[in-house]
Amino acid sequence: MSNSLAIAAVTTTLRYLLQQRFDSNGSGSVTVTTKPPDKARDNNGNANNQVNLFLYQTKENAAWRNMDIPNQVKPGETGLPPLALNLYYMLTAYAQNDDFPEPTSHNLLGEAMSVFHDYSVLKPEDIKNALPAADVNKYDLYNQIERVKITPQSLSLDELSKMWTTFQTQYRISTAYEVSLVLIESTRLPKTPLPVLSRSSGDTGVTTQPNITPPYPTLLTVNFTAIEQAREDLPAYQKKLLQKPAANLGDELTLTGYNLEGNNVEIVFNNPQLTAPNIITIPATARTPTEIQFTIDTTQPDKWCPGLYTVIANIEDRSSNGLPLPIAPTIENLAFDSRDNSDPNKPNNVIVQVTCNPPVLPAQRVSLILSTQETALVEIGNRELIARNHPTQTNTLEFELGDIPAGTYQVRPRLRVDGVDSLVINYNVTPLVLPLTFIPEIALVIS
Repeated sequence: MSNSLAIAAVTTTLRYLLQQRFDSNGSGSVTVTTKPPDKARDNNGNANNQVNLFLYQTKENAAWRNMDIPNQVKPGETGLPPLALNLYYMLTAYAQNDDFPEPTSHNLLGEAMSVFHDYSVLKPEDIKNALPAADVNKYDLYNQIERVKITPQSLSLDELSKMWTTFQTQYRISTAYEVSLVLIESTRLPKTPLPVLSRSSGDTGVTTQPNITPPYPTLLTVNFTAIEQAREDLPAYQKKLLQKPAANLGDELTLTGYNLEGNNVEIVFNNPQLTAPNIITIPATARTPTEIQFTIDTTQPDKWCPGLYTVIANIEDRSSNGLPLPIAPTIENLAFDSRDNSDPNKPNNVIVQVTCNPPVLPAQRVSLILSTQETALVEIGNRELIARNHPTQTNTLEFELGDIPAGTYQVRPRLRVDGVDSLVINYNVTPLVLPLTFIPEIALVIS
């Protein structure tokens, strides 16, 4: 494992190997630097031969990202995986007198590439020899369990062009390398609890069963009791046509699933707009191992709001999975309220008031859609009308229709709260049979 000096240790080792080769093979005075390309020739000008090694990118290694170091994290312990990095270097050769009359930079690049070919795997002694003798103990890259490997990278002309444009300097003959792997140890301490000596009295060990039925409370569907009863009299090809997209307060529902029996059973309704979930306690007579029947409470509508809920069954000390259940608003009244002339840009602005149940909360987005064949309301019928600001929980909402001529208009309204629409199909008829019908239109009288 390495510490945070590992990246610097890799760069120092690569530079050392290059410099050692140039000093020993009679190539003359060759300087090996690790500068950014736009600064590489600042001090040397065109007088010296030079090889520059620039670290231009680092990436996390996907294979080691979530892997604990072998022999360091024991079974039952929790450690943080190391920071595993791949390093990417650009190797550039510069020749004195700009390769005239001889292509000296080509010779330098070939020699440098030969070094990385010969030392494709860095040995611990190579790393130790490259580090300053006085500071060698500060670095521990040479103790890393995974060896550092050097691999040539093939870059397209487009990639090279973009890189050198980023460097903001003129292109020089170059090649790229990937150096991997560098493992930087996390400084956070692992959790090392004492081993378990024996099971507790309540631990029965592993249980098995000869089928795929879940051994814990599991919800499969949320059904509307009235819909399911009506489906029994329909032929198979029509059963799927009889569906209800959202629930209303007062609806009777049936949850189906597995392992739903217990002494204490509660149905929890979670909605992000509510400060606390709504809980319905289920009596023993309304539940079986595979079904729970209940009615959504109507006695306290202020505890509810329209929107999308997550339904969970709490069976004693165990909780089931959650199922989505939209609860739709119900429009109880829609009527002309007044004409607002306070805004000169909206003269004779018609205000319509809608009363709904359950009430909506201040943070909820509410809109009104008026489906109609009336010519004067065609424009309005093709868009959502956003409710005026409602700073508190309320069941009375106001909408602006604009300058509408006085008259009586037949409309079929829909109230949309957080994406859940009030129902436009009549599910309250008895018997409930196909084809379903729309709710009656409402006469909107505007004076």
